Amino acid sequence: MPDLEARLAALEHRVGALEDINAIRRLHWAYGYYIDFNRAEDLVQLFAKDGAVVFLSGEYRGHEGVRRLYGTWFQNYFTQGVNGPVYGFLLDHFQMQDIITVAPDRKTAKGRFRGLLMGGSHESREYKPEGLPLQFYEAGVYENDYVREDGIWKIKRLDYMMQWQADFEKGWSKTVAHLQPATKTYPENPLGPDVLLPPGRVRKTWPHRQDVPMHFAHPCFGAALAGRT
Repeated sequence: MPDLEARLAALEHRVGALEDINAIRRLHWAYGYYIDFNRAEDLVQLFAKDGAVVFLSGEYRGHEGVRRLYGTWFQNYFTQGVNGPVYGFLLDHFQMQDIITVAPDRKTAKGRFRGLLMGGSHESREYKPEGLPLQFYEAGVYENDYVREDGIWKIKRLDYMMQWQADFEKGWSKTVAHLQPATKTYPENPLGPDVLLPPGRVRKTWPHRQDVPMHFAHPCFGAALAGRT
């Protein structure tokens, strides 16, 4: 019986961890859909109270910082403050290739996702965001932290490392990224991050490339090394 109880407990833990992975995957995919349609406040509620976003070499902290990024900046810039889709504007985010690792105590987790973005404005749209190409692609990699807050999985730290941007007409071979690293913090820059990343960790944008450290062990070598004594 003790052996049976131990096996049952192990199975319950494994099922729980699988449920956690599905919940985190759903959470991050929901993030993609909310950002597609500029639903800033819905997006803010996906984050833990002390959550953060790392974007363009700056960190936006807490719900106030997250709201400044997705609401004050993005929503005003893309849709002139309109919550939801608007005529002639595209901002579709595809979230894929997820690798999610849940901690043994099932209170925290890490996740790696690849993001691919297609955006821009139709030529008939009267308002066109200044400095934004009419048609562009963007791709990046997320290395995120998640936390269970009041029994619900939330984003603790969303770390998006943009890898490249491309004007649709020119392609990536002739495009310099229209987004550049942050240089000023809030409130000096009303749309800026709360803090900047240290100088040695500033992320130059395309055509520069950068490694994105992986949170997970090598799927083959990691298991072999873990078995060594």
